[in-house]
Amino acid sequence: MNVLVAYATRHGSTAGIAEHIAATLTERGLPAEAKPVEEVEGVDGYDAVVLGGAAYMFHWLKPAVRFARKHRDELTTKPVWLFSSGPLGTDRVDKDGKDVLESTRPKEFDELTTLIRPRGEQVFFGAYDPEDAPIGLGERLTRHLPAAREGIPAGDFRDWDAIGAWAEEIASDIERG
Repeated sequence: MNVLVAYATRHGSTAGIAEHIAATLTERGLPAEAKPVEEVEGVDGYDAVVLGGAAYMFHWLKPAVRFARKHRDELTTKPVWLFSSGPLGTDRVDKDGKDVLESTRPKEFDELTTLIRPRGEQVFFGAYDPEDAPIGLGERLTRHLPAAREGIPAGDFRDWDAIGAWAEEIASDIERG
């Protein structure tokens, strides 16, 4: 059983999540490798796929969406899980009483759940380093707006225990067949 953990990332936070998932699966006896979606030619050599991407402004990164659409025929024949990273901070509930991990679910997940029928999905907190060079117009604009800069919490908010627990759930699901 070979597992591909493919991901799209901008600043590396999502890559770290993918690598942690792959390491956890491998420790459970399920050989797994984490690879950027741009480096994956196809999914034929894998028995299961975990596909992840960073989300910005409620949208999954386009390379992850393109990957899912391009490989949809193959993905529908395998166990697949989706994950997203992006919300910042540690509060699970926002000021309006909504679960942050549910309310930041990428809009593309609706299409992808119909398209490739994943067995599960998960949103994880991400990381933000204001010293990283901005990528894309949205990030560049945000860096120039003092109110926006002050409203974005800096730090690494990835919950490694939650990520590991989700990977353990995937391993158990694969082992059950």
